[in-house]
Amino acid sequence: MRRDLYAVGAAALLVTAAVLIGDHIERTHHTLRVGRPPVLGSWEPHIGPGTPAAVVVAILTVVHGPALAARLPWRALLPLVWGTSTAWIFSLALIDGPQRGIASRLTTRNEYLQVIDRFHDIPAALGDFTQHILIDSPDNWPAHVAGHPPAATLTFVLLDRIGLRGGGWAGVWCVTVGATACVAVLVAIRALADERLARRAAPFLVLAPAAVWMGTSADAYFAAVAAWAVALLALAVTRRSLPAAGASGLLTGLTCYLSYGLTLFALIGTGALFLGRHRAGKRPAPLVPLLAAGLAGAAVVPVAFTLAGFDWWEAYHLLVTRYYQGAGGVRPYGYWVWANLACTVLITGLATAAGLRRTGAVLTSGRGIGRGVGRGGSPAAARTRLALLVAAALLALLIADLSGMSKAETERIWLPFAMWLLPACAFLTRPRAWLAAQAVLALLLNHLLLTGW
Repeated sequence: MRRDLYAVGAAALLVTAAVLIGDHIERTHHTLRVGRPPVLGSWEPHIGPGTPAAVVVAILTVVHGPALAARLPWRALLPLVWGTSTAWIFSLALIDGPQRGIASRLTTRNEYLQVIDRFHDIPAALGDFTQHILIDSPDNWPAHVAGHPPAATLTFVLLDRIGLRGGGWAGVWCVTVGATACVAVLVAIRALADERLARRAAPFLVLAPAAVWMGTSADAYFAAVAAWAVALLALAVTRRSLPAAGASGLLTGLTCYLSYGLTLFALIGTGALFLGRHRAGKRPAPLVPLLAAGLAGAAVVPVAFTLAGFDWWEAYHLLVTRYYQGAGGVRPYGYWVWANLACTVLITGLATAAGLRRTGAVLTSGRGIGRGVGRGGSPAAARTRLALLVAAALLALLIADLSGMSKAETERIWLPFAMWLLPACAFLTRPRAWLAAQAVLALLLNHLLLTGW
């Protein structure tokens, strides 16, 4: 426990340094381009209609979450996790009020809904998409549209086409779909490690401080798609299921056309493939048919967009140019390369800092990665497999950080990776105390700051 507190203290010091140093840089040089370093937001203490609900959800989850997660049948636990996560995200968002907290988030000048009318002819818009990425191009796309492949924008265009128009419906979509990411991660943990660890992780996935930025952000939706791609891959490998492999591939292809940076999920997917074969014991699924089904599924979205005239690689290179034309060329790498990690502490919480400390201890224990992975279902092998899955997510996040393509706003951008760090909390003892710390952090963040999402 003492070493856990050391990890928590180090994480708290990192956040404190990012706040103090960031405030000095912003006041003297104005180069960080965020209102309240290290997060995008402003200091605005407030309460709102979501305050009572958020407090009630937090208390109920802290008091009853661990016991319910341990006792409920698995098929009942998953919908409870989704429902509670949805309630937590919505209640936090409603602290800012229904208009400011949900309905208007995706309608601001940099967001996707600003360009719905420009997609009246979808094939033409896709074929012409790369011509509007650079800042100096005619009718350049808003920042978030230009910063993502067009599947992100097309999602909101299709919602509009079926009658779910405006920021309110877009916000509800992101929250309700985004909340399923918790379920996907639990499904993957059960398949790759064991059910006991998945149950221990469940309350921490529900009560994550990341919920502050999941309502309302399109990155919550991206997180869910990426999480289900990994979960279905885990099921495909452990259950020898070709349909699951194909569905995983389909969502993997969609993930890459929602966000360029989520191509790094290949690391987590590779980890799931490796761990799933170990979990399967002496009769792992035949690799070639699974890979064939997965690749066939993964080709669907890229082929469709390519035939429509969108060139992913050309768009990515143009995006890099645009990034340095704007804030990416101003924000100092020397600050953000470590302050981004402070943002990660804020979205995953101090409990995850302690959990990551224990993850490292599992991987460096005497059983090691070799013998400890094991084949089958021993508790030691399950713990090691979970630790390796978390380590794969951490590696993907660190690569994203070092790339320099995520300077600031990572409290939103890294939500997909954060979901896979939270399961490290399954290693913690005294879960109620740690859950309380998570809830208090989320409530303080949402009541003291007016965040960008």
